[in-house]
Amino acid sequence: MAIREEQAVSRRQGRLFTLVALLLAALNLRLAVTSVGPVLREIQDGLGMSATMAGLLTSVPVLCFASIGLAAPRLARRFGTAPVIFGGLLLLTAGLAVRPYTGGPILFLLLSAVAMAGIALVNVLLPSVVKDKFPDQVGTVTGLYTVALNIGATTAAAATVPLTNTFDDWRLGLAGWTLAALIALPPWLLMARDRTAAGGPASQEQPAPVRVSRHPVAWALALYFGMQSTSAYVIIGWLPQIYRDAGISAEMAGVLFAVTSFLGIPLAFLLSALAGRLRSQSGIALVLGLFGIAGWGGLWASPSAAPWLWAVFLGVVNTAFPLVLTMIALRGKNPGTVVRLSAFAQGVGYLIAIPGPILIGALHDATGGWEVPLAVMAGLMIPQMLAGMAAGRNRQI
Repeated sequence: MAIREEQAVSRRQGRLFTLVALLLAALNLRLAVTSVGPVLREIQDGLGMSATMAGLLTSVPVLCFASIGLAAPRLARRFGTAPVIFGGLLLLTAGLAVRPYTGGPILFLLLSAVAMAGIALVNVLLPSVVKDKFPDQVGTVTGLYTVALNIGATTAAAATVPLTNTFDDWRLGLAGWTLAALIALPPWLLMARDRTAAGGPASQEQPAPVRVSRHPVAWALALYFGMQSTSAYVIIGWLPQIYRDAGISAEMAGVLFAVTSFLGIPLAFLLSALAGRLRSQSGIALVLGLFGIAGWGGLWASPSAAPWLWAVFLGVVNTAFPLVLTMIALRGKNPGTVVRLSAFAQGVGYLIAIPGPILIGALHDATGGWEVPLAVMAGLMIPQMLAGMAAGRNRQI
């Protein structure tokens, strides 16, 4: 009896340690991205970067997430999930530390890609860790780690400008976020050394190989992931600039941008927990899309008329990200299928999203304003809603 109690205590402690590691990793999944938008103008001036190249910079995350994310299942099968996540965090740390000091736009882009490659590996593999270690709490744990993700994103969005002003140097304002990545490394190093913890190769085994690309639900998830990523990365890359061009100060634009991430802190947990309890998530996807139409439409009409309201609406539609992560974990029957489904949905989804931020930047350059780009973003909410409704149907692979 005592042995059983000790084993139960050990399992609980192991699950708690894994949860802490998950949260620390998730905290870093948007720092490298959301810290750029608020000081994009300073980066452009400091590095001699054009608006079109700045649009390419906002597309670096989706390009890396698409290409590197597809390799994550193969790497996890060979080395184990925890070692690959640890390696991804190492890449992120290196990219964050070095990229502000490159002195030119090309090297800044390349080192941003290094950081994003690390994030891509972690992005794909975390849902399989949730399915493996918390199979009876998928929605709740997904909600918790997306809350951590949004805390990191919000903090970076709101604090980068004040840090830059404090140090009087945008480079230090960006490089300071390396500390958060360093804090996340130790628990994943411990789990990487223990091949049975948090997803060693054996945890990816399943009764038979599954080609998720043959299933309509996988394509629906991929399209939904792609459309919500397009919206999210246009928000991350261009929303502060849209507000600044409307006459709003850089500090206030950063705060408004942070609101879009801050709302994700409570909403991500509540939405994921709710989605995990529902047979179908189609209705949630529909409602989020309507908020997106309202947010982008409001910005198109007048960014400065109700800037807080537009930021709130866009913050709500951004919770499509925790929704799709929850759906990925729910649509796969076991951890092995979930990691393949996660890689496919995120890999293909990010490929779909790559043109978005570049197109928005190019349309802005071509038209000299934001009306046409914002009208395009409002229109893209329609296919996002349709894909989300299809992905949300009660089916499993």
